[in-house]
Amino acid sequence: MATVPQIQEARRWSMLGLGVFAQAASAVFVHGVPFLLPALTDRGMPLATAGLLVAMPTLGLVCTLIAWGYVVDRIGERKVLIGGPLLMLITGVAASTTTHDIALGALLFLGGIGAASTNGASGRVIVGWFPPHRRGLAMGIRQTAQPLGVAVGALTVPAVAATYGVPAAILVPAVMAGVAAVGCLIGIIDPPRPAGTGTDAALRANPYRGDSTLWRIHAVSVLLVIPQGTVWTFALLWLHRDVGWSLAAAGILVTVTQILGAAGRIGAGAWSDRVGSRLGPLRTVAIAAVLSMAALALAAATHMWWAAIPLLVAASVITVSDNGLAFTAVAEIAGPYWSGRGLGIQNTGQNLAMAAVPPAFGALISTSGFAAAYLVAAVLAVAAVPLVPTGRTQ
Repeated sequence: MATVPQIQEARRWSMLGLGVFAQAASAVFVHGVPFLLPALTDRGMPLATAGLLVAMPTLGLVCTLIAWGYVVDRIGERKVLIGGPLLMLITGVAASTTTHDIALGALLFLGGIGAASTNGASGRVIVGWFPPHRRGLAMGIRQTAQPLGVAVGALTVPAVAATYGVPAAILVPAVMAGVAAVGCLIGIIDPPRPAGTGTDAALRANPYRGDSTLWRIHAVSVLLVIPQGTVWTFALLWLHRDVGWSLAAAGILVTVTQILGAAGRIGAGAWSDRVGSRLGPLRTVAIAAVLSMAALALAAATHMWWAAIPLLVAASVITVSDNGLAFTAVAEIAGPYWSGRGLGIQNTGQNLAMAAVPPAFGALISTSGFAAAYLVAAVLAVAAVPLVPTGRTQ
């Protein structure tokens, strides 16, 4: 990456805050809409239809992450961080006024396209304005946007839908996106890029050509997101069905693990800053994911609940700690002219793998139990360890 330009410290952190808010608004739009399922089914919509409807934002996001990365590389971060949230605002307001399910699904799909814009752009702002010894911490903070967005969606969308109806609930992420667009219009500055030099020409070269480093990081992230998705998706059900906890108690523990996971992302980023490496800590986290998931599988299989519960908490924190490390490494290695596309590829692979977890591991749990699912996730994490690149400072 190019040398980080001088800027007031307060301005740097304010742009981080705006990036986190924009990303959180996107997370509410994508992950909060599924909380409309109770309201949609209560008004007579079949569960299969409602499930397809609430999946539309995720589909829009996955289909356009790489395209948005290309746009970021071409026109810069600020315009994307304004335009994407504006698209969420417009489509969200339109979705709140329609009475046709097909139109609602199409508008939610378009809103998901807008939500995809913030993934690469907000990360690029951080890498562009924060010096290397602060990037890990800053990116760790940025990575908390997703769990924060999920939490906001869980707290607001069902309650608003139950009290004021589905249209009003859809306005929650739309209004957040509008606020994010205004904030980014006022507060975001595109990081400068080198121009007209030999260094600039080198930075414009395709970093994927003749070098497997980025592809290996993408593969590592895909493999490691599967244990994360397994824990996130099935922890509540496992605690209730196998351990015997009430849904309320299980929900509280899952919420606590989300908060601890957000803290884990920040801690992993700060750790990478201290050691001056993203990939070294990434390898350690991969090994820790293997050990925690394998231990959880053993505890679940033997019904050692006294050990299984702490191991679930540990696995929930460890399996999300790699996200910021890999995200930062991709942005740094890809450079200022390719990091948008690189982060788009990174997010696309992870989202596709995460989408495959519920049906694939749900079927495995149905036939072989939760312990088998945890063990398979551990085996996949084993495959990630040797794939982590070596020999780079990132």
